[in-house]
Amino acid sequence: MKLSLKYRFLLVLALCGSMAVFGQSDKQKQLEEKRQALLQEIKQINSLLFKTRKQEKSVLTEVEDLDQRIKATENLIRVTNQQANLLTREINGNLNKIDQLRDELAELKKDYAAMIRKSYKSKSQQSRVMFLLSSESFLQAYKRLQYMKQYANHRKKQGESIQQKTEELRQLNEELLQQKSKKESLIAENRKTKTQLDQEKKNQQQLIASLKKDEGKFATQIRNKQKEADAIDRQIEALIRAAIAKSNEVTGNTRSERTSTFALNAEAKELAANFTSNKGKLPWPITKGGVVIKSYGKQRHPQLPNVTTFNSGVEIATESGAQARAVFNGVVLEIQQLKGANKAVYIQHGDYITVYNNLTDILVKKGDKVTTKQALGTVVSNRTSGKTIVKFLIYKNTSRMNPADWIYQM
Repeated sequence: MKLSLKYRFLLVLALCGSMAVFGQSDKQKQLEEKRQALLQEIKQINSLLFKTRKQEKSVLTEVEDLDQRIKATENLIRVTNQQANLLTREINGNLNKIDQLRDELAELKKDYAAMIRKSYKSKSQQSRVMFLLSSESFLQAYKRLQYMKQYANHRKKQGESIQQKTEELRQLNEELLQQKSKKESLIAENRKTKTQLDQEKKNQQQLIASLKKDEGKFATQIRNKQKEADAIDRQIEALIRAAIAKSNEVTGNTRSERTSTFALNAEAKELAANFTSNKGKLPWPITKGGVVIKSYGKQRHPQLPNVTTFNSGVEIATESGAQARAVFNGVVLEIQQLKGANKAVYIQHGDYITVYNNLTDILVKKGDKVTTKQALGTVVSNRTSGKTIVKFLIYKNTSRMNPADWIYQM
């Protein structure tokens, strides 16, 4: 009974060890996916924000673009450090396993050597026959014969066990060498990235110094841009309020508590419910790769702390010629030519509305039913900056939503 409990305890320890190894492997896989995503993000930032030196940037724009790359690079260094630290723990775990396997292998070889010596002393066929013939009864002879078979079988299993432990030891040694090589590679990569980051920060500090000299002028520029953005937001929200009023007028539902929400039929309610159930899983609103350069909400300017801005959606830099696409099934509510801006396409999904701003060459018309990922129009490229930026917004009735909560991996 005690022996049984001992083996159960050892089995539990072995299982726990295996689970820990699998857990670490899963964690390493997740970190590698994050690292690759960050490398891709940095590549996109370089391509979309630093693609040409021919385009003249304002100091403010250059500082903001550098800030995007610095943040992504800092995240890359952090994730790479986590990978290296995890590899250190895995290497230490493997070293402990190797020590344990070597001890087990030494014990097995010792037992096997003792069996070989014992077998050698009685290896002659004559001694085996005499061992059987010296039996006092047929039953004793039978038992001795069974013992000889069991002994031979045990000897064979011991040999197989030694081979298995030897192979495990070899594989662990190979894995250890691979882990050490990967760790060294990650550390070297991090060292190189850190050097680049230090240079980026140095360049940015020089630009920030020139910003500080004329802080008032740049603060005014930012506030003027915010006023322009606010004016566009008012146009968007006025259109949504008008659409809500029209939907309530058509249904005769003019109660005060209903005038700020869409009157929905059964089909629209189902569409809204499906939209809600896909929160966090919606595709990106562009056909080509992109990077978020301005997030949703109120933000303090990183270099001008006295200046705050508000973004009603997200701004995504993408490739020239990229198209905006519907993030979900719906109906084209409106195509609006915004004053002081380009065209915006509104898609209604029940009582949700997605807005795709800064488009040209529109491919849909008001009243069209659209499907998920259907192209809506081409994102406009700015002639001065060379950047191709779409602004994407989500509303539920008249309430703004944070697109990052809805779009997959935004």
